[in-house]
Amino acid sequence: MLKDFKDENWEEIKNEDVSICQYSATWCSPCQSLKPIMSKISDQYKDKANFYYADIEEGALNHGSQMGVRGVPTTILFRKGVEVDRLVGNPGEAKVKEFIDKNI
Repeated sequence: MLKDFKDENWEEIKNEDVSICQYSATWCSPCQSLKPIMSKISDQYKDKANFYYADIEEGALNHGSQMGVRGVPTTILFRKGVEVDRLVGNPGEAKVKEFIDKNI
């Protein structure tokens, strides 16, 4: 399940073994087309990672800035709150799965 991410959730999320966060914006069409892909993948990988959707203009502005998100969509994989890798853009479902598989 793809959960909404807000800045105030970071304290809880950073303690998770593996967290994957999609930083996006409502006006971004590649972001909106990536969201259902991430939702589908989150169901497939629910036993391996927690998945989040962070709108950088509503609720995740500070954390997006702290993480150096300069373009959306940006997907970051965290292990115990430490960035392991990031994927910028929407390369499609197969590439997103490849990105996740190589990092978990």
